[in-house]
Amino acid sequence: MPFPIELVRRRFPALEVTDAGRKRVYFDAPGGTQVCRDAIERMSQHLATGTANSGGAFATSVSTDALSRDAHDAMADLLGGTREEIAFGPNMTSLTLSISRALSRDWQCDDELIVTRLDHDANVAPWLAVAEDLGMTVRWLDFDAATGRLQLDSLPELLSARTRLVAVGGASNALGSLNDLPKIVSLVRASSDALIYVDAVQSAPHVPTDVRAIGCDFLACSPYKLFGPHAGVLWCRAELAETIVAYKVRPASARGASRFETGTPSFEAQAGVLGMVEYLVWLGGMVSNATGRRGRIVAAFKACIAYEQSLGDRLLAGLSRVNSVRLFGPPTMEGRLPTFAFTLEGYTPREVERHLASRGIFSWSGNFYAVETVAYLGLAEQGGLIRVGLCHYNTVEEVDLLLAALGELSGKCFDKLT
Repeated sequence: MPFPIELVRRRFPALEVTDAGRKRVYFDAPGGTQVCRDAIERMSQHLATGTANSGGAFATSVSTDALSRDAHDAMADLLGGTREEIAFGPNMTSLTLSISRALSRDWQCDDELIVTRLDHDANVAPWLAVAEDLGMTVRWLDFDAATGRLQLDSLPELLSARTRLVAVGGASNALGSLNDLPKIVSLVRASSDALIYVDAVQSAPHVPTDVRAIGCDFLACSPYKLFGPHAGVLWCRAELAETIVAYKVRPASARGASRFETGTPSFEAQAGVLGMVEYLVWLGGMVSNATGRRGRIVAAFKACIAYEQSLGDRLLAGLSRVNSVRLFGPPTMEGRLPTFAFTLEGYTPREVERHLASRGIFSWSGNFYAVETVAYLGLAEQGGLIRVGLCHYNTVEEVDLLLAALGELSGKCFDKLT
C-alpha cells in the first residue's frame, strides 16, 4: 500500500504556510516537529469549552479530569505502558532533573553513574550535577566516531556493584544513529542492579516504542517532537515508582508516576497530546488493517519507517555525490533515523544554515545540545555540524530542493535523482 503522503500533509496546517509565495521546507524536525491538526483542534476545543483545575465537582473540572485521564491512557498506549506509569511535565529536561533529584536521595559518594557521549545534554547534565553534589564517580560510554554508534563492547567493564544508574538515548539527536536498547538493557542487567533511564525524545517520533520490550526503568519523550504540543512525558515502571520519594508539595498525589507531576499541569497540552495520538491512530488505520489503539499506532510507525527510509536513501545518495560534504553517523539507513549531520568544506555550519534558510529550507547548525558528541568529534571550535531531519510529512521534492541548494554552495549541479 503506497504511503498516503498527500493525505498526511493535509493534516499539518503549517505545511501550507508560504513566505513570499514559496512553501516552507521543514527539515528541522529533530528540534521540534510541526503540529498535526488533530492536536491543534483538541487544544482549541478544550480551551474554548471551559477549562478548570483538577478535583472539583463542577462540570469544567469533571471534564478536565476526564481529559487528563484520557491523555494518560493515550500516552500509555503509545509507549506500551499503563496509565499509572505516565507522568506529564513541561518538557523532558525538567522531568529528568526532577527524577535525578528524587533518585539521588539514597545515593552515596562512592556510588557511580554511567552516561554516554552520544546523548543530548538533557540526559547527561542532570546526572553530572547529581554526581558533583554527592562526589560520585561518572563513567563515560564512548561512541565510534567513524560510525556514530555506541561502543557497547566496553559497557560491561564500566559497570560495577556501585553503579546506580545508566543513562542512554534511544537515538542520537545529532547523528541519527539508533541505539540497540534491548541489548544495552541486557548488558546492564547481566552484571549490575543499576537503574536504566532512556531518553526517547529522538526515537519516539520515528519507531514504535515498547517499554516492556526494552526492559528499562524510565523512559522520557517530548510530544512537541512527536507532532504534538510542547510538553514532556515520563514513563516509570509501576513497582519502581512506589519506592521513590519525589520532591513535591504535600497535597499532591503520591500514586504511581503522578508523584512527579508537580503543580498544575498544562491541560491544554494534554488535550493536544490526546489529539496527537488520535492522528497516529488515524494514520495506522490508513495504512493497515490493524485494530485497537496500540495496534494502529504500531502500524503507523511501521509505515513511516518504510517511507522515511526511502527519503533517507535518496538524500544519502545525493550527499555522496558531493566530495565537499562529510557525513557523520551511519553511512546508510540501516540502524539510523532520517536525521543527518554533516559539514560542507569551505563553509561554516552557520553559513550553510543561513543559505538553506534563504531558499526556504529550515535546518539547524551547532551542537543541538549534544555537547559531548560534537566535542568528541573535534568540531566544537568549528561551529559544530549542519543537521537536517526528515520525517513522514516530508516529500521527495523537498529532498531534491535541499540537494540543489547544497549544490549551489559546492558548485555541484544536481540532476533529479531517479
